[in-house]
Amino acid sequence: MSAKVFLDTNVLVYAVDEAAPHKSQVAQATLSQVRQQQYGVISTQVLQEFYAAATRKLGIDAASARAMVRRYAHFEVVTITVPLIDAAMRLSTDRQLSFWDALIISAALEADCELLMTEDMNAGQRFDRLTLVDPFAQASY
Repeated sequence: MSAKVFLDTNVLVYAVDEAAPHKSQVAQATLSQVRQQQYGVISTQVLQEFYAAATRKLGIDAASARAMVRRYAHFEVVTITVPLIDAAMRLSTDRQLSFWDALIISAALEADCELLMTEDMNAGQRFDRLTLVDPFAQASY
């Protein structure tokens, strides 16, 4: 069985960002791999952030962005709950992280993920059994 992989918002956004073709290719390949292996995980926070970025930053129309959110919702989805928010607040304070990054990490840990694909945090950093990986680090731009 493959390790569960949590996908941060930036992976989903780059997958549809035509202005960043190399990162888009890497993100699409990452999404394809986790879809095929059926071990991808996201959270309700990721879905919300994706919708906001797609419509505001990328200029994708609302109907198309909603369809993308529904498609991404086929991954395992961690619902952000009060206990997860509490865990994120503690993690944010203890590890000096932004609250939003701590909430992503807390959701990934809640889902028993071993990897967190993200461009926004320190690749190689570990949180218990979770390791942060930057899928774009090896890509040539």
